[in-house]
Amino acid sequence: PYSRVSSKEGRMGVPGLYRWLVERYPKTIVDAAEAMPEFIDNQRIDPDTSQPNPNGVEYDNLYLDMNGIIHPACHPEDLPAPTTEEEMYLAIFKYIDRVFNIIRPRKILYMAIDGVAPRAKMNQQRSRRYRSAKEIEDKREEEEKIRKEWSLSGRKLPPKKQPTWDHNVITPGTPFMHRLSNFLRYYIHNRVTNDPGWKNVKVILSDAGVPGEGEHKVMEFIRLQRAQPGYDPNTRHAIHGKDADLIMLCLACHEPRFSILRELDMNPRERKMQAEQMKQDHKDEIAKQRLGEADKRGPAISTPPFKLIQINVVREYLDKEFRDVPFLFPFDLEQVIDDFVLFCFFAGNDFLPHLPSLDIHEGAISDMIRIYKESVSTGRITGYLCNRGNCNLERCGVILQELGKLEDPIFVRRKQKEDGLGRARARREVEQKQRDLEAKQKREADRRIKEAEKRAKKAMKKRAEEAETRAKEEEKVKE
Repeated sequence: PYSRVSSKEGRMGVPGLYRWLVERYPKTIVDAAEAMPEFIDNQRIDPDTSQPNPNGVEYDNLYLDMNGIIHPACHPEDLPAPTTEEEMYLAIFKYIDRVFNIIRPRKILYMAIDGVAPRAKMNQQRSRRYRSAKEIEDKREEEEKIRKEWSLSGRKLPPKKQPTWDHNVITPGTPFMHRLSNFLRYYIHNRVTNDPGWKNVKVILSDAGVPGEGEHKVMEFIRLQRAQPGYDPNTRHAIHGKDADLIMLCLACHEPRFSILRELDMNPRERKMQAEQMKQDHKDEIAKQRLGEADKRGPAISTPPFKLIQINVVREYLDKEFRDVPFLFPFDLEQVIDDFVLFCFFAGNDFLPHLPSLDIHEGAISDMIRIYKESVSTGRITGYLCNRGNCNLERCGVILQELGKLEDPIFVRRKQKEDGLGRARARREVEQKQRDLEAKQKREADRRIKEAEKRAKKAMKKRAEEAETRAKEEEKVKE
């Protein structure tokens, strides 16, 4: 939901997991159908969310990890930042409307805002936010220094930029989060009262006053629901969020009908085109506002399409992946999934840094799957790594020992790759210097040629003037 730590050692999350899932299990990802608004006599008619779901599947419960909505709405990357808090609230409400329109839950809408985080996460957040605040302060001091130097030298100073909105206020306990919670309550009341698709839905708002991260509060709520008498095991769930941890959390909750809604990942070229289109739409919306024609429910700005990750299909893929392995103990898909989630977290999670030798982009999860299969089929592991949430450290040690044997080759490959990149970079620098030198020599030669031509023209002009002067003098002598 927010930017990750850039350094490789301090990086959190599960970087590369979504891309790995798409490449290894491609049928888990499907396009999400979205009903678009209609315009009749310049009036916008929003889709009726009480109608059947356009995806052909009726979902019972929808869960929103709100921080994944709040951050992009308050400080978007590809659009001008909102100028007021009211604009931020409208952008959040519009996004929730869009997600609700796609999923159309029939029983429960659970909106979870990050509360006070666990200590491991808090340490990571604190270091990131202190660094962000320090960078802003250093930038401000550098700007003041440059402005002072320009002022002393008599140069014209450009107008000062307006101070940027500090997104660190999106933190539990701040006045901004308190105001946002109040606005969300008003929004929920308005939708339940006026929107037919919301009327029979139970809406739960877990704001920043409730401890725990949004996605973990969602999972705790699902576990509590499952413990209730009369719970329907065929309940169909959907959760919105772009954090790759959601894939693991959804697998770990063992619900057979679960989907994750997330925006489409774009390559840099597609992202650039999308950003240009969004900026143009934003300009058009500003023009409409000046003419009094703006949409009352918020600006109609182009947004990326959505994808649905079908966790039930992931479960089927994992069943096919491990079912044919000759286990020396009874096969249990649910416990295999728990083991899969556990060793995937060796490659990273949202609370602890990943093992230095493991990188999903280098095939770390595929290597761990291979090691796990070999260990259970040869008897090196005599049971599952996890048993009802309890981790067997002795069996995990077997996996880690095998991973340790791969470390030296991995580090050697990385060193060779870095050396190769270093040599290629040095070669490019030498070639660039040579091109710069040749360009400089060419410019110098062109300058000398132009100067020689200028001198020749000047000499020719002087000789012509002297010849003309002599001719005039000769005419005077003849007269």
